[in-house]
Amino acid sequence: MQSPRYLLLLALALLAGCMSQSTSEPSHALPPGLSPLGERVQELASRQAPGTSGFRLLPSSTEAFSARAELIRAARTSLDIQYYIVHDGLTTRALVHELLQAADRGVRIRILLDDTTSDGNDYRIAKLAAHPNIHLRVFNPLHLGRSTGITRAAGRLLNLSLQHRRMHNKLMLADSSLAIVGGRNLGDEYFDADQVLNFTDIDLLGVGPVAGQLASSFDQYWNHALSAPIQQFLRTPPDDRDLRRAQRQLRRALDEAVHTQPTRYRRLMAYQSDPQLPGWLAGLTWAPATAMWDDPDKISANGLPDPELLLTTQLQPAMQQVSEELTLVSAYFVPTRTGVDYLSERAAAGVNIRLLTNALEATDVPAVHGGYAPYRKALLRNGVQLFELRRQPEEKVSYSLSGDSESSLHSKAAVLDQKQVFIGSFNLDPRSVLWNTEVGILVDSPELAREVHQLLLEGMAPAISYEVRLRERDGSLQLVWIAENQGQLEILEKEPGNLWRRFNAWVANAIGLERML
Repeated sequence: MQSPRYLLLLALALLAGCMSQSTSEPSHALPPGLSPLGERVQELASRQAPGTSGFRLLPSSTEAFSARAELIRAARTSLDIQYYIVHDGLTTRALVHELLQAADRGVRIRILLDDTTSDGNDYRIAKLAAHPNIHLRVFNPLHLGRSTGITRAAGRLLNLSLQHRRMHNKLMLADSSLAIVGGRNLGDEYFDADQVLNFTDIDLLGVGPVAGQLASSFDQYWNHALSAPIQQFLRTPPDDRDLRRAQRQLRRALDEAVHTQPTRYRRLMAYQSDPQLPGWLAGLTWAPATAMWDDPDKISANGLPDPELLLTTQLQPAMQQVSEELTLVSAYFVPTRTGVDYLSERAAAGVNIRLLTNALEATDVPAVHGGYAPYRKALLRNGVQLFELRRQPEEKVSYSLSGDSESSLHSKAAVLDQKQVFIGSFNLDPRSVLWNTEVGILVDSPELAREVHQLLLEGMAPAISYEVRLRERDGSLQLVWIAENQGQLEILEKEPGNLWRRFNAWVANAIGLERML
């Protein structure tokens, strides 16, 4: 008698349908300097110390969107785009419109998406790849059961050891000369944030040698065995007629937004009449820098990945050399015992350590908070200062299990002795360390480090974040949350957050989800 598991696998195979054959021929980044944009960057770099790269922070959501749109508009030879999540919306449609215009003028475009973005959207996404200048691949794809949501979920569960590992990288690269890295995925929620709260997500524009390093990282993922053309999963891939029909629909949707969302549309599309990129290039901060990324083999490793594959191994020497001050921000923070030991040892050596993460009431993944909460007392006892971003007025925070954050805080950054700064896609949790792949840049620049440090201090202000402290009560040390409301300091003895959030956090801790978070 055939086993139920065999029958389920057979059903998934049938539901997957016949896959078209599509080659995965290797390709590589085009050399910088072959376009006016690349020539401009090389001319700017020639005036600086050899090997240095130019940087500009993009903490504002509007600037972060404009930078991406302007990079696409300015590209003349190539665009390499790598993202974990892409959500439909006005911002994404505007960027896709720019991409199609770039492809029409002959720019080679390579788009690499984590496969979870394609869930239920294979055919829709593949329409882009019908353009001869657009090549689109998905990373770590599910091969069986892609036809329905139920079979996709079953297929992932049957191969959980591989499918819970995701490509979390966020990278946009123009003409192998300019790059954007940071915490933002593509979607309206990442570009419509409160314009006052510029610390809630931070991207970094980098030009020069560091862009070349990131081009190598993209090539490594693009040509990996886990990278597959989207057409491979379709019986009949979209053709040019499907693409042109989609383009007409896209133009109609953007035209409608002019009337249905006039204020928002004008704010987002201001780059078209008032481009900022030329001014940004003229005012860059130039400094030595190193791009860091996880080896994509990390995804397919049996069990725990080899330390040589990890971004954290590359970052560790700089972290160990911190001697005065360490300021950290992480949307999802689960330090584990190893992290507690490191932070405690640094604090004992006299390092002033501050950490900003989401409060229980603000996080969109309460389970992650459940992995973080048990470590708070140990961190505080050992001298680490903890700040938790409050839910902002009128903010609606939905729940997420995938990490496509809609919470207040989505930044991932570290400021080391106000001399170096690391910005990227990396959260301070086991998922980023062990299971997902990440990318970021370590910059040796006191100027840039102080700029990020000031942004994070603004985020730690008592009107915006709780400071978590220990206070003796009934003969034991208990947590309290200090906040400011209408100019008055308050001390809360009960953690802010509703009962449902508390229950989710408690369950995650009780069943030991820490290493999966």
